[in-house]
Amino acid sequence: MAANPPGQGFQNKNRVAILAELDKEKKRLIQSQSMNNPGASIPLSRPAVNKEFRDQAEQQHIAAQQKAALQHAHAHSSGFFITQDSSFGNLILPVLPRLDPEP
Repeated sequence: MAANPPGQGFQNKNRVAILAELDKEKKRLIQSQSMNNPGASIPLSRPAVNKEFRDQAEQQHIAAQQKAALQHAHAHSSGFFITQDSSFGNLILPVLPRLDPEP
């Protein structure tokens, strides 16, 4: 069994004391922050604006992707395609013509 180097017990006690002091300081700062700003925990309407902006930017990005995919498909295929929301994440969907059944 290896013996502990001299001073290691002191270092561990010192570490524990420092961590306890940091924990107390953290709790004190959290309490003072909540007392100085009682409404700080109330969500502001600003994130909703950011979400709307993000949604709008995402929609524009998807529209640009759909347009590019549609142009590519029309240029490289003899089929017909439309842009439509897909359950599987497809940007464009092929259109198959309906043929009247022959009698």
